[in-house]
Amino acid sequence: MSNNLLSKNITEQMQEEAEIQIRDKKKVVDYNTIEYPIEVIVQKYLVGLDDDSNELFIPDYQRAMIWDEKRQSKFIESILLGLPIPYIYVADTSGEATDENPLETKDLARLEIIDGTQRIRTLANFINDDLCLQDLEKLDKLKGFRFSSLPIARQRRFQRTTIRMIQLTEDADEETRRDLFERINTGSVELNPMEKIRGIRRGHFLDLIDELAKYQKFISLCDFTEPSIRRVEPQEFVLRFFAFLNNYQNFNKNINEFIDSYVQELNKAEPNTLENMKNEFYAMIDFVEMYFPTGFRQGKKKDRTTTRIKFESLAVGITLALRQQEDLKPASVDFLNSKEFIGYTSSDASSSRNKVIRRIEYVRDQILGTVE
Repeated sequence: MSNNLLSKNITEQMQEEAEIQIRDKKKVVDYNTIEYPIEVIVQKYLVGLDDDSNELFIPDYQRAMIWDEKRQSKFIESILLGLPIPYIYVADTSGEATDENPLETKDLARLEIIDGTQRIRTLANFINDDLCLQDLEKLDKLKGFRFSSLPIARQRRFQRTTIRMIQLTEDADEETRRDLFERINTGSVELNPMEKIRGIRRGHFLDLIDELAKYQKFISLCDFTEPSIRRVEPQEFVLRFFAFLNNYQNFNKNINEFIDSYVQELNKAEPNTLENMKNEFYAMIDFVEMYFPTGFRQGKKKDRTTTRIKFESLAVGITLALRQQEDLKPASVDFLNSKEFIGYTSSDASSSRNKVIRRIEYVRDQILGTVE
């Protein structure tokens, strides 16, 4: 039975039973929002760490330290830059039964870290001089610095920086805390590379990308789904098109670094450069609409989605051909179903520099009819 049909068969009795279950299972969890300076957070974590009596402690169900030095350095850099830091979740475990005697309660006013162990460990590593900063994006002059390398005034400002915590009261039992940990760590969705770029590389070039990504003819030819649009995949496709079009021969195999570097460069572009790029994009889309019956979609079936590899191969190859001959009519589009093209654009075609060049120039030469 489909979900739509199932939803239509929901009766009032079923709704009442569902409401009763929600009320029965819902847990009222009291919490407070507090702020601590970094200096205090680190002290609460380190004092008593050796004998497991520290006020701020990591429970047994939490994972070990998994952040490498590069990620730890990036977190410290974010604090130095004054960027917002996600909340740390802790729980007051006062009044819980001891392991030795279930009838005896402990009242050490300890705070169990539910979410934030990597951040707290990183802060402790840095202040203890156990972390050497590296691979910083913005503060590259701090490469090789430890906490003690900073001027005293900067050390004090760093330690006075406050971080917010959500503190559950002692009424939150262990089951509630474990459940919250699981939901925090499995319920969030990692930002994709395009979402990250949009967040940190805003500029006139990305404004152009946003504009072109909404072009209805482009949306139709790629047959983007609503979920893919929400995940800004059209923006990613347009960005990859320009990056490969203007720099494909210098591709370095790391697609995220390749794209990010290109965005930084193009954010400095003059308005007339961006206007020319827009015109090339529109010309390429018009060409595909006129000569490609299934648009950018894979194969002959219209219900198949457009792969990134096929899109960038076709879009860039076509545009390179149009640069040579503006009023071009393709010599043939039969190559779309050839073994060569399918091989070049299959999911396992990978993205080595040679393969990127080969598939883009293959399309260009097929469109121009200059294949030997």
